[in-house]
Amino acid sequence: MTDYELTQKVIGCAMKVHSALGPGLLESAYQECLFFELAKAGLFVEKQKPMPLVYSEVKLECGYRVDLMVERRLILEIKSVEAINDIHMAQVLTYLKLANHRLALLMNFNVLHLRDGIRRVVNHYDDSASSAKTSASSAVNSRS
Repeated sequence: MTDYELTQKVIGCAMKVHSALGPGLLESAYQECLFFELAKAGLFVEKQKPMPLVYSEVKLECGYRVDLMVERRLILEIKSVEAINDIHMAQVLTYLKLANHRLALLMNFNVLHLRDGIRRVVNHYDDSASSAKTSASSAVNSRS
């Protein structure tokens, strides 16, 4: 399954959850329901997956946890906030760098139309470069 196909499947499941629940609930409610929908769709999903920090060649558990990890390669960060801001984007980029993954979806369920609350975040890392040279930037696209 390509990244595009995976993100489309995930967004479809998220829209199903949002259509059923609407905006205004806690982040944890959307996370649990989305976990259920993704698993029902046949995807491998991990929730509250720890993201260790590697420092001086030692893995340190610093409390970083990804809301949902889909198919071991797509990070989902679930929010229920008034608006997505820079700190939320920075959080997702940090998770992408820690996991050495390329793609994440930042989803804010506290919106009238979910398509307005989805941000696609891309970590532009170079597989051959050391982690110290990792360069990250985001491509924001609400319609992945």
